[in-house]
Amino acid sequence: MDEMEKIKRWRLILGAESDMQFASMGGGDASHGSGNGEEVALSEEQILMDQALAAIYNRRESGGFGSGHGAGNGPSNPQISRWLGDVRTLFDKDLVTVIQSDAMERCGLRQMLFEPELLEHVEPDIGLASTILMLKDQIPKRSKESVRAFIAKIVEEINKLLEADIRRAVTSAINRRLHSPIPSASAMDFPLTIRRNLKNYNPELGTIVPEHFYFFDRTTTAASRQWTVILDVDQSGSMGESVIYSSIMSCILASMASIRTHIVAFDTKVVDLTEKCDDPVDLLFGFQLGGGTNIDQSVAYCQKFVENPSKTLFFLVTDLEEGGNRASLLHRLRELKESGVTVVCLLAIADGGKPYYDAQMAERVAGLGIPCFACNPQMLPQLLERAFRGQDLGEFKKEFEKRKK
Repeated sequence: MDEMEKIKRWRLILGAESDMQFASMGGGDASHGSGNGEEVALSEEQILMDQALAAIYNRRESGGFGSGHGAGNGPSNPQISRWLGDVRTLFDKDLVTVIQSDAMERCGLRQMLFEPELLEHVEPDIGLASTILMLKDQIPKRSKESVRAFIAKIVEEINKLLEADIRRAVTSAINRRLHSPIPSASAMDFPLTIRRNLKNYNPELGTIVPEHFYFFDRTTTAASRQWTVILDVDQSGSMGESVIYSSIMSCILASMASIRTHIVAFDTKVVDLTEKCDDPVDLLFGFQLGGGTNIDQSVAYCQKFVENPSKTLFFLVTDLEEGGNRASLLHRLRELKESGVTVVCLLAIADGGKPYYDAQMAERVAGLGIPCFACNPQMLPQLLERAFRGQDLGEFKKEFEKRKK
């Protein structure tokens, strides 16, 4: 990048207020090239970028669509739709989500986003979806369908990321010794098929040409239905991203005939959302993000779902900011583990995967021999597979933390 391009970038960062300084440095008017020194004119695209950024960060000077320093409550402005289109066109996807987030806080978009015509132009973003879910009770009737469609986009993206891997991991773990001659694409045992057909590698095609395919036996549902997965999900205000991932994972598991899935949400009250597992969007709207936390009360509620401890996985998804009885919570978790239940504490994630939790409480939970860590969503299939296989999840935690480094 040459010196002139660096100056132009600094001009975009600093805004129109820096024109005088650039002129005094001999660089001319950065937007129009009107100074006495070397011309530093922005390109047409950079001028559009400058105007889009000024609409947020220099609202009063630029005639942007916001007013004041707080959220606006005036009627929607047609400039916003054009601005959203400009932002998505001019900036990389990662920058779009940052700008949208700033716009919500600085320009009153928190209210304006609920205008139906605006959501169609907003780049799907899990942080934004979390905020919308927190404010869902304020959404006017005319915008509800647009909001659902926006949340559905997020769900679809995460499904693409997780569904196939979760199904494959769970199926291979539960039915790994049982095979069937009946072909089924969703029940294919890929590792065994590849291993048995390695001798059939074709160098010209650069791939294996299988002579025989192996499929898991999915007819033994009576035995495999002994498996129960319980997701106990904190719905306090800091849990937005974790709630979304947990909900989608719950729906994927609930759709599998070999597993009984329960999903429970809690703050200071407990809500059983299992009946909503047919539709991840309905499930997400069943959460009431915000409020206090009573984890102990929720764990007590979930204990009634444990029928066969050795065939039960219990995931506690929380930031461990317990507002209830901490000693009782630790006692209940110890009881579950000692009974034979596989207990995992998945810590809250926010800001694109950064962990957020009560470190002291996490240490005490880990002291019970319960794996307690913030798991990257992409690692959930591997976590589930190891849990179903009865493998050491403490080792999984160590491997996961080593990868992060």
